[in-house]
Amino acid sequence: MKAHTRETQATMTPEKALQFLKEGNQRFQNNLKANRNLLEQVNDTSDGQFPFATILSCIDSRVSAELVFDQGLGDIFSIRIAGNFVNEDILGSMEFASKLAGTKLIVVLGHTSCGAIKGACDHARMGNLTALINKLEPAVAEVKEPKDESLRNSKNLEFVDSVSAKNVLLTIENIRERSRILADMEKNKEILIVGAMYDISTGEVDFY
Repeated sequence: MKAHTRETQATMTPEKALQFLKEGNQRFQNNLKANRNLLEQVNDTSDGQFPFATILSCIDSRVSAELVFDQGLGDIFSIRIAGNFVNEDILGSMEFASKLAGTKLIVVLGHTSCGAIKGACDHARMGNLTALINKLEPAVAEVKEPKDESLRNSKNLEFVDSVSAKNVLLTIENIRERSRILADMEKNKEILIVGAMYDISTGEVDFY
């Protein structure tokens, strides 16, 4: 499989980009990697890159976007931060990726048993991590069940995963609210902004 070129990127639609990722995740689940020569792709992309998607995911070592979507060099922009939330710098990176570099799709990818989300559920406080956890706690407040406080912590993995899913949705809302560029591009059908959850037990990505 060749690296993407200006020509192949130009033929890509947001819907086609999404389908590419879905097909890649199917290959990953079935342990059937696409046939690609990575060293050849190094050479192919040495003069420029033409990725088709931008993926915001967690730093979790089990959730590498390139691997779980079976993508090669030059295929995707990968943004990683614990808890997959957005700030000004990440929004700027997304705007560059979409408006200037031509990607057609933004995916906010959460995952099950997320350590950062567990920290938010437990309202953890530790050094610089405190500020990060504060950005994830609105998702905890948005999940109303269970009401029993003794069950609203990291030991309740069902609650943790519900918060992770809510965090993805809140992140998408933040992208649309805080980036006029990306909101307008989505409105004009130049890009799609979608959410997804990766199951660390199965390797499956469930798109919203």
